[in-house]
Amino acid sequence: MDATLIFYIILFVVAFLYASVGHGGASGYLALMALYGFAPEVMKPTALLLNLFVSLTSYIQFYRGGHFKWKIFLPLALASIPMAFVGGLLTIDATIYKKILGALLLLPILRFFLLKDSKQAGSVESNVWVSVFIGAGIGFLSGLIGIGGGIILSPILLLLNWTNQKQTAAISALFIFVNSLSGLFGQLTKGIHFSTDMLWMVVIAFGGGLLGAWFGSLKFRQEVLKFTLATVLTMAAFKLLFTSA
Repeated sequence: MDATLIFYIILFVVAFLYASVGHGGASGYLALMALYGFAPEVMKPTALLLNLFVSLTSYIQFYRGGHFKWKIFLPLALASIPMAFVGGLLTIDATIYKKILGALLLLPILRFFLLKDSKQAGSVESNVWVSVFIGAGIGFLSGLIGIGGGIILSPILLLLNWTNQKQTAAISALFIFVNSLSGLFGQLTKGIHFSTDMLWMVVIAFGGGLLGAWFGSLKFRQEVLKFTLATVLTMAAFKLLFTSA
């Protein structure tokens, strides 16, 4: 099978799965592009642009399902947006970039493999100042690496018991959208490079995200797909962390 076709099929699956849990999918897109040898200066804006389409679609579906909480979202977003812009202004060495990305990929891997909804999920009241601190830190990393921050935020919300899985998905989706937009604006100020295949990537990711968000906002279980994607991300993380290529 043609390598490009395989790339697009995996892209669709990544967008589908991430949208089904309220994520834009940037970490998955970045991992996929890294495996296909994309340059970091192309990877960052490409992943953020794909994030915009997929995360907004996901947010709308989960919001309609009544899972969104403005009280938790606002302090996180207000702190993260300016820091995502600052992070988007910065350029780091390609080797360091790949190591940081590889380390961040461990978060969705752990979430997919280990984190489940518990009886205590959503039982703890959120704290505004803790939210501001978390939002600022995630926002900066989001802009720096080219992600929306959902892979970092989601495990934190679940571990703090501020939200359940559906609420986490709803909040993460809009958080990813605003951070991706801010980070993209930061990169626009210094010039960005998009792949020549960007239109196809957007169409395919949007299609996968639309379908995934619709299924995910319902009582849809995708354990096999989660395991498959977590396995792929593990391979990508290993390549980024332990190889020089």
